[in-house]
This record gives sequence, structure tokens and C-alpha cells, in this order.
Amino acid sequence: MRMKRLTRMSAVTALTAVALVNMTNAVEQATAQSTYDSQAKTMKIRINIEGATVTGTLDDNPTARDFASLLPLSVPLADYARTEKVSDLPRKLSTDGAPAGFDPSIGDITYYAPWGNLAIFYQDFGYSRGLIKLGAIDSGGAALSRSESMQATIELVRD
Repeated sequence: MRMKRLTRMSAVTALTAVALVNMTNAVEQATAQSTYDSQAKTMKIRINIEGATVTGTLDDNPTARDFASLLPLSVPLADYARTEKVSDLPRKLSTDGAPAGFDPSIGDITYYAPWGNLAIFYQDFGYSRGLIKLGAIDSGGAALSRSESMQATIELVRD
């Protein structure tokens, strides 16, 4: 009888330990995402798309700062899945400290690390592993919703 009780207690202790580890991992992931997302927003950008102007703000995180170091940049923006405009970048960006993935919303400016491309969302989309938020569109985002490809120049706005 005593052996059964010890076995049950050991099983409960093991399950509790597993639950605590899982909860700790979930909290660490959420904290990493929150820390990565909640940095001060300081870098303003302008995207000129065939006569239309889109403005945005880049987050202050390592990936966004690395992206900003590429600007000014002229790129073709191709439509992808009637959800986002994508473009290859000249090189891979830093992913230091980035969360495992991101759940983008309309207007989010992102970097898809597995492919090394820029993705600007004009439709809502679900969580994507490898997607890193760079910033968000502030105004003029409707210019991105055309289904055809377009040429864009992205530049930092100096005050």
C-alpha cells in the first residue's frame, strides 16, 4: 500500500514538474515576444509606390534596425496570396533576440526569415513561424492593396 502511494505521489510530482516547465516556457516565449514588440518606436519610413506615398514606423529591435541600415532601397513588391506584398532583400537580416514567429495584422511590416524577404500585410493573416515584425504602416496603406506587382522605394524619414 505504501509503495502504491509513493508511486502515485511520484507520478503527480512528475506531472506537476512537466506542467511547470511547460508554463515557464510559455511565459518565456510570451515575454520575449512582448519585449521584442514593446520597444520604443522611433524610426519613420516613407514608401513611394508609383506616385502614392505610404508612411510607417519601424520598431526599435535588432531586425528592424538591420532593415533600416539597408535604406534607401528600391524594390519590386509582388503580390503574395492576396494578403501581402513581398520582396527579396539584398541580404539576410539579423534575427538576434527575435521571437519564434508572429501573428501579423493589416498594416504590419515584417521580415520572413526563412526566405529572407520583406512582407507588408494588407490583409489579416495568422501566426507564422519565422515571421518577425519590423514595424507598421501609419498612413496610405490602401496603395498596397492593388493585386498587381508594383515598384517601391523605401527610405528613412529624417527629421
